[in-house]
Amino acid sequence: MAFIQTDRNDAAQGAYSKYNPAYIILLTLVATLGGLLFGYDTAVVNGAEKSLVEFYISDILQPANFDSYALPLIHQYRLLLVIVLALIAAILGGQMVKLFGRQRGGGVAAGLLLGIIAWAVYFMNRPVSSDPSEIKDTADVVKGFVIASALIGCIIGGAAAGFISRSLGRKGGLFVAAVMFLVSAIGAWKPELFNIFGLLDVYSFVIYRIIGGIGVGVASMISPMYIAEIAPAHQRGKLVSFNQFAIIFGMLVIYFVNYYIAQQGDEEWLKTEGWRWMFFSGAIPAVIFFILLFFVPETPRFLVLKGEDEKALKVLNKLSGKEAAPLILKDIKSTLTETHAPWLSYGGLVIIIGVLLSVFQQFVGINVVLYYAGNIFRNMGASTDTSLLQTIIVGAVNLLFTVVAIFTVDRFGRKPLMIIGSVGMAVSMLALGFAFYFNQLGLFALFFMLFYTAAFALSWGPVCWVLLAEIFPNSIRGALSIAVAAQWIANWIVSLTFPVMNDNVWLTEQFNHGFAYWIYGVMAILSALFIWKMVPETKGKTLEEIEKLWKKKS
Repeated sequence: MAFIQTDRNDAAQGAYSKYNPAYIILLTLVATLGGLLFGYDTAVVNGAEKSLVEFYISDILQPANFDSYALPLIHQYRLLLVIVLALIAAILGGQMVKLFGRQRGGGVAAGLLLGIIAWAVYFMNRPVSSDPSEIKDTADVVKGFVIASALIGCIIGGAAAGFISRSLGRKGGLFVAAVMFLVSAIGAWKPELFNIFGLLDVYSFVIYRIIGGIGVGVASMISPMYIAEIAPAHQRGKLVSFNQFAIIFGMLVIYFVNYYIAQQGDEEWLKTEGWRWMFFSGAIPAVIFFILLFFVPETPRFLVLKGEDEKALKVLNKLSGKEAAPLILKDIKSTLTETHAPWLSYGGLVIIIGVLLSVFQQFVGINVVLYYAGNIFRNMGASTDTSLLQTIIVGAVNLLFTVVAIFTVDRFGRKPLMIIGSVGMAVSMLALGFAFYFNQLGLFALFFMLFYTAAFALSWGPVCWVLLAEIFPNSIRGALSIAVAAQWIANWIVSLTFPVMNDNVWLTEQFNHGFAYWIYGVMAILSALFIWKMVPETKGKTLEEIEKLWKKKS
């Protein structure tokens, strides 16, 4: 799909070039703390994964514990899974109503709900087998559910972020995320102390992780949205990419924190107490984020949406100067005549592209590397300490190449970086699968793990968020929540299924842990074709010019 060149409003474009860089950078840094907490909260489980499994799930494998622990654990897992899927179905149903209207969308929503009810009746009444091999398979599934539990909240938060950003504003949405992060850090630290749910302690932990995930989901949409709405067009790609830098930096910080905490005791202490402090450490950046948000303004575009033009002009005066501010305000108002435009006002193509960008970003397997790196390295034969150190190396490479992307995305464009990254990831994942298959797990496997991370960080990591923040027109910006929700659903599916594909006895016998990586390699190839054929180039375009593109295509 070729990019259609649009006519520029020269006066507005000139106005956009006159901005207050110091002030915009300060606002960007505050907003990116949402991204830092996103990375911190999602990656903390990397260091805690082994201890959590041993503390909460390993007992399920002991035959003597079948009645006292395995049965309650499995029954409550089934109950929570049904509730989670019902919530996701309700969220998707709500999105379908917004997308297609009450009649058609309501039919889709009703179909989803009836399907969940029918499945739930069957699922909840299935007998629980005491066969050791079946219990092992169930333990792998429960493990994936516990480790990936934050992603459930991410789906909810991502879907709700559109409503939150419209009703509470971009700044208000970031406040919500900060509070969620803080509650989650404290609750996951002592889930048995704050267990007000009447469930096993492991599922109290799951619920607090879901709360943190809601914060991640909200921040994942609103942080880049906030930055995109205060940034000048020629700097927007770089500034929005800082959010991805913050995500990766947050991951790298927690990798170091996890390693430091792991050094404070032996394996038994790490199993019982160490992992708790890994989660609690997130309270510190959450409090800092919450306090700093009191000192940033609401975005001009949201203020115009609410009819508060004078406040918007004051913010624009600080962002771009008194001479440029009226021109920018006029340009913004020209695209916001319909504050509640139907989400299909520009056709379905922009929404399809947004959803596929989100899904491919996850289906290439990045969060398997970020969440399960320690597990992967242990499969390569590394000890716990060594695997944590190797995880730090992965985080450092991720951060380094994210910086490269930040300084190239506005120079080379979005599409070239995305396609190059897809090819690099495809080669890496296919090679990593063969490394496991042929049991060549030394420097060869480590090289391709790092090469994969570099390829993702150069492309789909930061640039995907840049595109998502850019492509949705101002008057249907809430439709971005569909793409964000799709991203978290895809993330959850990948994170939930990896332990099954990686640890399943039959797949391990056949492919020696290599199967999952081949799947992700194929997805990387498909992602390159998708970018080449369907995604427009947005380099150097104002948000208003990108909106005109979709009008011409609808």
